[in-house]
Amino acid sequence: MKIVGLFFLLGLWSIAVQSQTFRISGTVKGDDGEEVSRARVELFPTELKSFSDKKGEFSFQHVSKGKYVLSVHMVGYAPYRSEVNLTDEDVSLTVYLTPGIHMLKEVVVHDKTSLKKDEYPLNTDIVSSQFVHRYLGGSLMQTLGRLPGVSMIGIGSGQSKPLIRGMGFNRVVTVEKGIKHEGQQWGADHGLEIDQFATGDIEVIRGGASFMYGSDAIGGVIDIKPKAYPDDHTSGGTVDLIGKTNNMLGGVSVHLYQRKTNWFYEGRATYQDYSDYRVPTDTVYVYSYAVHLDQRHLRNTAGRELNFHLNSGYVDDRFSSMFYFSNTFNKSGFFANAHGLEPRRVDIDLHDASSRDIPMPSQKVNHLKLINRSGYVWNDHEIELDLGFQHNFRQEYSHYVSHGYMPPLYPENLDIPQDLEREFDKKVYSANLRDKMTYGSHVVTIGASGEYQHNDINGWTFLVPAFRQAAVGVFVYDKFSLNEQVSLHGAIRYDHSTIRTMSYTDWFPSLIEIDGEEQWQNLTRAEASEKEFNSFVWSFGMDYRLGHFSLQANAGKSFRVPIAKELAANGVNYHYFSYELGNPTLSPEQSYQGDLVLRWQDSRWAIQLSPYYNYFPNYIYLNPTPGFDHYYGAGNQIFVYTQSKVLRYGAEVQARYNIMKSLSTEISGEYLYARQLSGQKKGYTLPFSPPASIMMNLTWSPLEWSKGQGTYFGLDYKRVAAQNRIVPPEKKTAGYGIWHVQAGTQFALAGQQVLLNLQVQNVLDTKYMDHTSFYRLIELPEAGRNIILSLRMPFQSAKNENSERSKS
Repeated sequence: MKIVGLFFLLGLWSIAVQSQTFRISGTVKGDDGEEVSRARVELFPTELKSFSDKKGEFSFQHVSKGKYVLSVHMVGYAPYRSEVNLTDEDVSLTVYLTPGIHMLKEVVVHDKTSLKKDEYPLNTDIVSSQFVHRYLGGSLMQTLGRLPGVSMIGIGSGQSKPLIRGMGFNRVVTVEKGIKHEGQQWGADHGLEIDQFATGDIEVIRGGASFMYGSDAIGGVIDIKPKAYPDDHTSGGTVDLIGKTNNMLGGVSVHLYQRKTNWFYEGRATYQDYSDYRVPTDTVYVYSYAVHLDQRHLRNTAGRELNFHLNSGYVDDRFSSMFYFSNTFNKSGFFANAHGLEPRRVDIDLHDASSRDIPMPSQKVNHLKLINRSGYVWNDHEIELDLGFQHNFRQEYSHYVSHGYMPPLYPENLDIPQDLEREFDKKVYSANLRDKMTYGSHVVTIGASGEYQHNDINGWTFLVPAFRQAAVGVFVYDKFSLNEQVSLHGAIRYDHSTIRTMSYTDWFPSLIEIDGEEQWQNLTRAEASEKEFNSFVWSFGMDYRLGHFSLQANAGKSFRVPIAKELAANGVNYHYFSYELGNPTLSPEQSYQGDLVLRWQDSRWAIQLSPYYNYFPNYIYLNPTPGFDHYYGAGNQIFVYTQSKVLRYGAEVQARYNIMKSLSTEISGEYLYARQLSGQKKGYTLPFSPPASIMMNLTWSPLEWSKGQGTYFGLDYKRVAAQNRIVPPEKKTAGYGIWHVQAGTQFALAGQQVLLNLQVQNVLDTKYMDHTSFYRLIELPEAGRNIILSLRMPFQSAKNENSERSKS
């Protein structure tokens, strides 16, 4: 009833608005009287934008009375501006454009990121695909970790998961092509199944965004856009080659595309193969047990990756429908000395015989994704529909090791493969519907989303039960422009979700005591259970722009529904040597947040300060207890999920200065303070809280130097403070400083522009530990020096040379 009432009130409001509005329409022509299509038409101070159609016609519906400025832009013509006075009737006019002739003394180019930041109500960075290629890391999150406030939980050289302002796991939403990415993201060893060669622009939102993205967007969002589609009657592609010295990685990604008038087709295949990666130490200590590393290689961290993408769609001025198919596959090893209950039982001779093989313990992850994105522009409505299906299939392999009451020898009649430690089989069905409407100075977006997850398990160990999860949500978001300087934002959202966990009974009996008598029973580790959750969240904010200065302020409430692991876990986590217990009484996690973005930008300076504040009345965390498990974990300490009040605040700062035309410097830094205000860990911080850090960069771009265009040389120095504020059983982490170098150029080869990039990461081969690393708990340092060479070779038809246009 709440949902019906919300849409009913919104409908009455929209009818009332429409009854007091009028229409502005017209035709765009050249000085020769011929109609001009695809001219950009804007109406200020509203946010109304349109393009003239094939007949040169455009129109704006539901415009309120008042004085406006009509602006028309078209390549090859001088800009057109005219005042429009809307009184008591519709207005129709003809716009004549004149050829533009300009003598340019100096051109100041602002990057796409700075231009689009003001359009978002939240603290947002827009990362281009060129940025990803320039700073290509071992995974997408390693690449994005360059941004302030963004870090990662590293899992070897090929896997990682995002952390935004110290929030990770299910507190950060990753969206790809409009659909929320759903893997097994609850585990620290579970990375993102994303091919970074196939990404377009990426929006990185810092802070809660549940009003738009629903549950889990309590810490931030990684929104991966599709690549720009090609222009009419074009074909071509790119070949990307990459090599890395630290883990001897070799990779290739081939992209092909073709477009007729309205239909386009794309395909991409990516393959990477890498060996065990190297760390700058000979010995690591796994819980006080010394482990020698052969030639400083972390044994059994090699891997292979194979990804396929097929895209096709129809595009015209009003309607578009795109189909995206992708399948990402990864096979990689776990560090052999830090997996299972007994790290000393490792066949060192087997693992050290080759640095490229992948014996057990290892994992295979296959993620299949099928997405349809359709859009239709009707008068002042922009309607979008996203439909998605995902199949995440993850298997973890290990030699059978008996613990608790498990039999010492694996039963021959058990129908579970002897080497299959764990298996997770998740299918996800998703749908998003949005209608963006413009009424005068209001831009209103109404949206609804739904998702169903079906996750089954297998394997001879148990941690998380199988589950079924369904969620539905509706939201309304309004952006109101008071004038050219001030805009207001407001949003509300309601969500309802259910999660049903399946029962699980051990395949082996345990000796227990019942009424004073010892009996052998197959114990039930998880009872069948069903939970329902409801959440109502809101957000409001303001944008202010005056000359070079802009301000964004936002306050709101976000939420996160407890996941199956937090509700019903009951088993050993072999990566942390701990026994984890869920808590079925957990309530949805809530966060009240405030964000402020202060920005100054001119031709030489760009400065941004972004302070924020968070309060959680019921933060969910894994709390160690005095108890120890003896049934399943051979005496492992028991950890139980619980909730407490948490306070968090911090800030990011970014400053860029153009010293001269070809030389610039940039400084970015971040700081986070977190404290638990209640519970057994009152006064402590939160796990994986990143320490304060600062990065300084100097870039020289001698455009006139050599025949290549886009040549650059960059030097980074990152200084990270010690992290002494920890929560047991975490350990303190020492501070460190590391150097990185980048260089690149663009040159012509066979009539095509080839991009060559070189990186040297950790130039001095510094030994250091990242506080947010998965392996930091066993005092394993980060990777040593790594030289990365990447080459991008495009090939395209002559007509296609500057023809791509953005979908956004």
